[in-house]
Amino acid sequence: MGCLTLHNYRALQKRMDRSIPGIYDSVTLYELLRILFTDEEAKLCSIMPLTYFTLNDISRIWHKDENQANEVLADLINKGLVYFDESTDEKYFWLAPAVLGFFEFSMMRTDGKFDREQLSKLYYKYNNIEDGFMKQFSSINPPMTRIFVQEDSIKDIKAEVLSYEKASAGIDQSSCITVGTCFCRHKMEHMGMACDNPQDTCLTFNGVAKDLASQGIAREISKSEAHDILNLCIQKGLVQIGDNKKDELVVICNCCGCCCDILSAYKRFGATSLINPTNYISVIEREKCSGCGICVERCPVDARSIQYGKAVVNEKICLGCGVCRRFCPTEASGMEARAEKVFVPQNTFEKVALQSIDQGKIGNFIFDDQTNIFHIFLREVINQFVKLPQVRRFLLKEEIYRRILNYFSKQDRFKQNIQTTCTK
Repeated sequence: MGCLTLHNYRALQKRMDRSIPGIYDSVTLYELLRILFTDEEAKLCSIMPLTYFTLNDISRIWHKDENQANEVLADLINKGLVYFDESTDEKYFWLAPAVLGFFEFSMMRTDGKFDREQLSKLYYKYNNIEDGFMKQFSSINPPMTRIFVQEDSIKDIKAEVLSYEKASAGIDQSSCITVGTCFCRHKMEHMGMACDNPQDTCLTFNGVAKDLASQGIAREISKSEAHDILNLCIQKGLVQIGDNKKDELVVICNCCGCCCDILSAYKRFGATSLINPTNYISVIEREKCSGCGICVERCPVDARSIQYGKAVVNEKICLGCGVCRRFCPTEASGMEARAEKVFVPQNTFEKVALQSIDQGKIGNFIFDDQTNIFHIFLREVINQFVKLPQVRRFLLKEEIYRRILNYFSKQDRFKQNIQTTCTK
């Protein structure tokens, strides 16, 4: 690929990297982007705002009339590269993220729009061989994703289990649910390395589910079928991973420790901010433990081992999923509440606000016009200021960031972003 042909893809990478979680610069990434985006689409997407925008907004930025801009957006939506929201009087759009976004959705398709074998090889190289992207993904706090505890594993715990901790409650509260192909196992199948767990297990919910169903990327299902899929995956020992926020579900991936990019990276890099654990942790009754090693084999993140003929738990690694309890033949494995509750952001707005402070990217969201020189200058000044350790620590104090969130929630340009993020 020559420099001239890469120009618009480099611009798109820089635009994506300004957002959360960002995207690692790699030749492999450009090969992926060239499959997913045309050169013209890459150019246009590289100047999309980081926050939500209307058709009128993007027509002005692109210097196109609304009909032309709408045609471009329709093509991008059809490919799963742009999301839209119609829950209010006006339609809003935004560029899809890579993870829990267009990476997965490109592999869900069954219409031949993309060569999934070619994509699989590139995704495997980018996510599993090159460490840059997954290391970048694992450096963000609060984490992008969280674990859902398997509810029957904590049935004996007297502490209240809140609704956001339950995958089943999220299903019951959803307005739309779809199922699609598991990105990770499908990718590994093309590499000849997949396990035998089912692949039609990726559940999406509410607004994003409506988007995917409308484009034929995923199949709309009933709540009953969603519960059946969830229960099947739990019975098979898969781990439920979703977006790290308390309000409405966006996605639940049913993950195995052998194929899942996130769990594999967690094992490679150790206990990082890659994923939020549950409010529970595994424990063992030594008197009941036979040392059979089944829990060691079943643990998706290698948090179990056998020492002196008994199973032990590495509490620094344990994610509190509950898989080990299900398969323990002597009922020696149990669960207990963690000493301290794990912090989970209330919604996407709070999560991204905290992550942008943590990553020194908050200026990118306040001044998000990619074509305005004044915005470009101001966001760089703010970002450099926020990256100062003492400033960052100050802004991340709860009483301070709560005031910041409250201030921005009252600004007209952020009101729609808050309303939309709370329904996605």
